[in-house]
Parts: sequence; C-alpha cells; structure tokens
Amino acid sequence: MNLIPAATQTLAKGPGQYVRGVAPKYIQRGKGSHVWDVDGNEYLDFTMGVGPVSLGYCYDKVDEAIKAQLQDGITFSLMHPLEVEVAELLRDILPQAEMIRFSKTGADVTSAAVRLARAYTNRDKVLCCGYHGWHDWYIGASSRNDGVPQAVRDLTHIFDYNDLQAVVDLIDKDTACIILEPTIFEKPKDNFLWDLKVICEQNGTLLIFDEMWTGFRLALGGAQEFFGITADLACYSKAVANGMPLSILAGRHEVMELCENDVFFFTTFGGEALSLAAAKATIEELRDKNVPDYIAKLGRLLKDGYNALAHELGMSFTTCSGFDCRSVVTFNPPVGNPLELKSLLQQEMIKRGVLWNGFHNLCFSHSHQDIVYTLNAYRDSLPIVKRALEANDVSGYLLGEPVEPVFRPTLKFTAKPEWKSTNAVRA
Repeated sequence: MNLIPAATQTLAKGPGQYVRGVAPKYIQRGKGSHVWDVDGNEYLDFTMGVGPVSLGYCYDKVDEAIKAQLQDGITFSLMHPLEVEVAELLRDILPQAEMIRFSKTGADVTSAAVRLARAYTNRDKVLCCGYHGWHDWYIGASSRNDGVPQAVRDLTHIFDYNDLQAVVDLIDKDTACIILEPTIFEKPKDNFLWDLKVICEQNGTLLIFDEMWTGFRLALGGAQEFFGITADLACYSKAVANGMPLSILAGRHEVMELCENDVFFFTTFGGEALSLAAAKATIEELRDKNVPDYIAKLGRLLKDGYNALAHELGMSFTTCSGFDCRSVVTFNPPVGNPLELKSLLQQEMIKRGVLWNGFHNLCFSHSHQDIVYTLNAYRDSLPIVKRALEANDVSGYLLGEPVEPVFRPTLKFTAKPEWKSTNAVRA
C-alpha cells in the first residue's frame, strides 16, 4: 500500500521523472556538487534540489550560520533581528524592493502577490505565463484542477511566452495583474518584457515577476537586474537560502503597504530564524564571490560543449539551449518519441555517475573538472542515443520505464473569456 500519494512531496523529484529500475529513488546526503544515494552510490548533480542549492550541498559558511543560530533557537514569540537584517540585504540588491515580506514557499508569495494586485486594483482577473505553484488561483487553469471552484477557475487565463498578441487579446479593464516567469529558457523577443510592462501601465494592471528560478542566479538582482526592467511586485525563493525554506515578496511601497492593514498575509514560520540565518550567509556569499558570474562561465562551457558534441556526432535533433546559469537539453527527432530519447540519455548519464534530468542547473560548488567529466559522459552516451534512434528501437535500449511528461497548464490557453467590465481602480 502506498503511504505517500505519488510517492513524493515534489513532483520533479518523484520516480516518474527518472527511468525506473535505473535511477536512484532516494538521496541520503550531499556535499558540494555531489550526492550519494541510500546505497552509497555517488553522483554529480545538476538538479541541485530542483533549484534551491545555489552554493552547494553542506556549504560551510551557510551551515555554520545555521548551527550558530540553532544555539540560540529556531522560532520565537516575538520578531527576530534577522528579519530586518535580511530585508535590508535584499533591499540593497533587488530592484524596486521598497518593502519586503517573508514566507516559506514560492506558492505562498505568488499567491500573496496576486491577492495584493487584486486589492490594489479592485479587479479579479489574472493572466499568467509559466508555473506558479499549487494554489487555487493558478492550478485552476490547469488540467489538475479538481477541487477548485469553477468561479475561481474562470478568473485565470494563460498565455505563451513571447506572445504579446495573446496578451493584447486577453487583457481588459478587469485584469488585476499579469504574472509570469520573466524567462525560463527562452529569451524575450522583440521587446516582449518591455512592451508587456507598457501594456500593464496603460491598462492599470500590475506586472508581477515570478523569479523563483531567475532570482540570485541569472544575476544577483535576478531578471530585473539582468534585463534592466522592473516589475511592480517580484517573488523569490529557491536560491536565496541554499536549500533552507524561505520565500520573498518584494515590490513597490504603495502596493506592498496594503499588507499593513488591508491584505492579510502572515505566517507562523515566516520569521523562522534558521532559514533567515542561512539566507543572510547565502546572500553575502553570492554577492562577495560574484557567484552568478562564476556559474554563468561554467554553464556556458557545458552548454557550448554539448552543442559542439551534438554537431560533431551529426545529431542535429538535440540541442542545449537557455541561459548560461541554467540550460536544458531538448530533442526534436524526425521520428520517435522525444521523452524516450531523454530517458535513454538520462539512463546512460546516470550509469556514468551524473544525476541528470535534462537540465544543467549550476551551483557555486561545481568545478571545471565537473564540466569536463560531464562532457566526457555525454561523449560516451550520445552515440548510444544516436544508434538507438537510427535503429528505430529507442525503447529497446531502455532498461526501465521512460520518464513521464512533466506538469503543464493546459486549460483556457490564450482563450478570451466572457467578462463584464468595471473600471474601478484603487487611487
């Protein structure tokens, strides 16, 4: 009998995302850029906890900060000075972080941002692009929307990245906010982000950046710094505390100040001191060691090296794209199933000691030697993928079940809803 539904707390970590019978299921420990499974097998890791591990596993400076705080306590009956200290650090590095609120997960702060936008504009409708968590306002627009009332489902609509016309078709005077990941792997085209901001300003709609993946990795100040554009509100988590649970909502004072009396967003563990101590140490290290620049240089070597190998082997159906700090390997075969090809490459990389799920998510503990080792593993593995495709027998090369499709929002995609307009906007 299964005790844990879907066997996992995080979909991307679950057994469906790895070749069953080949990949490990449970990680026991990690150090630097490496992890060990419960059987003692060692792997070079490019997933890094699905994002949170920005410096490396068991990173000394962060662990020492956690241990020091643990001597004083974890959660208290009043506020802790670290709440102010970390907020001041964030104000100094995040664009337009005029006020800051802490929570625990990315879904907490994206949902708080949407609620703030609705309160500020006196509107209800939300347009979104990307993945924003499990809460009703977002997941209601997906295929996994059981339990979400129809009235809630009707308020959220999805558009494609770089599809400005879809935004134009969807937006109206009832749109409270547009929330999107400012980039995932695709770069903004034809001034997409800047034009999106103009559309929001003209319509009285708030622009919200979900910077779970871009924050502290793409640049210290995230996508806002990297692209030179500011949003009304921005949401962060993952990389800020090197694995400890902390999320951040930051933005314009006149919007954020609604949390004073009008909008309720409070949590028992928002000021939990171990995570704040970890965040302080992590932010200082990211800043002082110029970590975004370091991981970009290594990531560029890995991305360019993969593409050079694919070209050398005549494998034009696979490429590595995205940003230097975080890239993705994709397959576009003339025939066959891309997921099976990904599964086969994953299988072969895991056999060679690389825990791989299609992404290169770099951390500060990755070394040049790690990149060389990984490229050598690709050099051994890619010809096997090529042979399997040429033999039209990819499934025959697999030693276990292929990976399953990852979650995608699928409902109401770029669909113009029926809506009765009101022009009420908070002064």
